[in-house]
Amino acid sequence: GVSMDGGMVNIRGEGWRELKVGAVFDIETRLERNPQTQQLDEMAHGVNVHYTALLGGKDEFTPALWALAVAHELPTAKERAVLGDGAAWIWNVAEEVCPDGRQIVDWFHAVQHLADAASALYPNEQDDKQRSHWLKTAKDHLYMGRIHRIIAALQKRGRSDLAGYFERHQRRMQYLEFREEGFPIGSGTIESGVKQFKQRLTGTGMRWDADNANIMLVIRAAVLGQDFEALWWQSA
Repeated sequence: GVSMDGGMVNIRGEGWRELKVGAVFDIETRLERNPQTQQLDEMAHGVNVHYTALLGGKDEFTPALWALAVAHELPTAKERAVLGDGAAWIWNVAEEVCPDGRQIVDWFHAVQHLADAASALYPNEQDDKQRSHWLKTAKDHLYMGRIHRIIAALQKRGRSDLAGYFERHQRRMQYLEFREEGFPIGSGTIESGVKQFKQRLTGTGMRWDADNANIMLVIRAAVLGQDFEALWWQSA
């Protein structure tokens, strides 16, 4: 699996800049209770996670992620998937690094968009019951991959603006199918990774020179991926 996300770092003389973080990992399944169906299922998780991170745009990040993917044999994996939120840059990178992999929008981001849509459709406190019912029905459609029903319901209410997110990512939201194929549907692996990068680089009062921040990102990636010893001897 591959996953990507971003965070913000305070750079001296520039202010807050985005750091891009990528993860490459193996996928294993464990028998657990499915929170959506409440049944015991084989649930997929990312393991043996390795990271890359840098300050910069897509053009700088893509070769760094590709190098990590090659180092950990992603191109020769039998099955591949890319997980992320709805950010366009993630899917642009995915097309270059893992063009034949499944693309999966993080389940929790998709559910949050549904919750925002429910609040927009039923904004008043007295609408709580209708809002909850609409959201529960929509979540069931989402999990089953019936995205067209969500789109139709929003368009019927004249909310094409809310439907657009689901139209763009419809093929990336076939969650039941992804589960059955043994892929994770949440991007918790990368979100946890971003938090650990930020924990080291965004402490109270921290500001970095851009070059020093990139050096620290390399070191932090090696520590989190248990690759520090290899990096040490490579740099010796």
